[in-house]
Amino acid sequence: MNTVCTNNNNILQLTFQPLGKKKVEAKFDGGRITSDAGTLLLREIDRKYGILRSFSQCFTDHRDPRYIDHTVEKLVSQRVYAISAGYEDVNDHDRLRNDSLLATICGKEDPEGNGVDYVFGIARNNRLLHRLQKERKR
Repeated sequence: MNTVCTNNNNILQLTFQPLGKKKVEAKFDGGRITSDAGTLLLREIDRKYGILRSFSQCFTDHRDPRYIDHTVEKLVSQRVYAISAGYEDVNDHDRLRNDSLLATICGKEDPEGNGVDYVFGIARNNRLLHRLQKERKR
């Protein structure tokens, strides 16, 4: 699906690829506001070319699948999207774990979370980085 720009009732609106059954739209009439909406465009590019999926396949996941909440692809995606939005420090992820835009970009089916942490925080990110460093040394 292509990103579509429309002008309904003099309100500019961008329609992006859906998240499951939910629409993902950018409107400029108020409501939930974010300064990181440019990452939606990065998600569109990634969906078209599969860059992060290919990149995440470079890593071996030694975790027990029964206990996995976040796939390596989702972990890598969140880190890359956060960096692209200007959150280069790992400690930013504790604040971003409640960010519905980042959850949407990372493909979480329920970006509002309903009170649940729907994006991983600093502890999981640190474990991922340490594991990647160990793999790099091998």
